[in-house]
Amino acid sequence: MSSQLSAQQCEACHVDAPKVSDEELSELMSQLPDWVPEVRDGIMMLERVYKFKNYKQAWAFANKVAELAEEEFHHPATLLEWGKVTVTWWTHAIKGLHKNDFICAAKTDKLL
Repeated sequence: MSSQLSAQQCEACHVDAPKVSDEELSELMSQLPDWVPEVRDGIMMLERVYKFKNYKQAWAFANKVAELAEEEFHHPATLLEWGKVTVTWWTHAIKGLHKNDFICAAKTDKLL
């Protein structure tokens, strides 16, 4: 199902854009089983930890995430560590989750 999300494009998002509803959140999360909703500083975000055999593979993946972010003009928090990359998507303008975040999460999964 995440392939349906990954086929979509992000839309321009402004301060007045709606956050995903609880119903939408449940439905969208069912399409991204490896992602976890996290709340930090009162802001809901989507997060996933990707594991790799070494730093070089993690670094290469982090670079792919950066390229995706530029293509979609939507930018996550990305933490690169030895053998691990943590990617966190949320929409800064609305301080929460928008459908764009789920689209980008699905596209991030396809980078593997």
